[in-house]
Amino acid sequence: MSKGRFLPAALLILAAGPVRADAGGVLFYLELQAVAAYIRPPAEVVLYSHDRHEAMQRPSLGFDAVARIPGRAADLGVAALQVRLAYEADRPSKLELQVYNAFVKLKLGFGDIWAGHNKPALGLSSALDSHAELLQPMTMQGVGFDRDWGLGLSRDFAWGSGQVSLTAGSGMSLRLDGNYLASGRIARGVLDRDNYAIGLSAAAGRTLDVMGLRVLSPGPKAFRCVSLDGSALWRRLESRVEIAFGTNRDETLFAFFWRGSLRLLEEDRLRLEAQPVYVRSDRGRGWEIAGGLSYRVNADLTLRSMAVWDPARKDRRVVVQAYYYKAL
Repeated sequence: MSKGRFLPAALLILAAGPVRADAGGVLFYLELQAVAAYIRPPAEVVLYSHDRHEAMQRPSLGFDAVARIPGRAADLGVAALQVRLAYEADRPSKLELQVYNAFVKLKLGFGDIWAGHNKPALGLSSALDSHAELLQPMTMQGVGFDRDWGLGLSRDFAWGSGQVSLTAGSGMSLRLDGNYLASGRIARGVLDRDNYAIGLSAAAGRTLDVMGLRVLSPGPKAFRCVSLDGSALWRRLESRVEIAFGTNRDETLFAFFWRGSLRLLEEDRLRLEAQPVYVRSDRGRGWEIAGGLSYRVNADLTLRSMAVWDPARKDRRVVVQAYYYKAL
């Protein structure tokens, strides 16, 4: 692992060092996933779900740890570290270390402040935890970042929530080359309480063109984005939508995302999903149509499958995943 990728993880581990591992003070989970896809063309089986260089999803073994930071009267916050050792065919070792959550969050009177590797305050992805899912939000289309290195502030209100962040604009790994991303999101409604939530986001900066841990082109490029997102629950139906427009990598951007879910069986163990995504930029335009099915076998094991059709690239694929996540 390169120095640039190791240093952020090491810093967080050092920051989390003073956290006491009292009984009940640390939650530790083992994560194991098997992933394979059949792609046409060229009619082959591969061990990744989206792209050979993307972090999500590949065969991997990892852990997820969340530790409370105790105070005299109440907890002062939490420290989180979630990493995977994933299969990477292009590396001599065939392994790649992926850092997901790696942050310390403190509870202050005016809100919660975090530092490390976390979700920037931009779009629907900031309200979703998609690290285990096959279906991904618009960050998989290069619109923003699922996680980024930096600082953030969030606060809950009776009517919803607000958050802002200042991050590196480099995604999974910390790289500094004049790049940055300032973003903010305000949301009306709490989905679990009100059965709806509507969010408005804005972001500006100069970001790197990255895919997973790889920089695709040298130097940062302009990123400016405004997005409107909404989520709604009605009985067993769940719907999420987002529209974003602005400038991405010095090119004009318009993107549309919708995901519809039907939850079935007791405790919503079976889930059927449909997800069309449309992206238009100076490079071109096109749809990606996806459908998914997931079944939770028990509290620890979930089976997922996804079918994707990308007409512009003439790409068709079927992906299967077995995901194991167990508290230790």
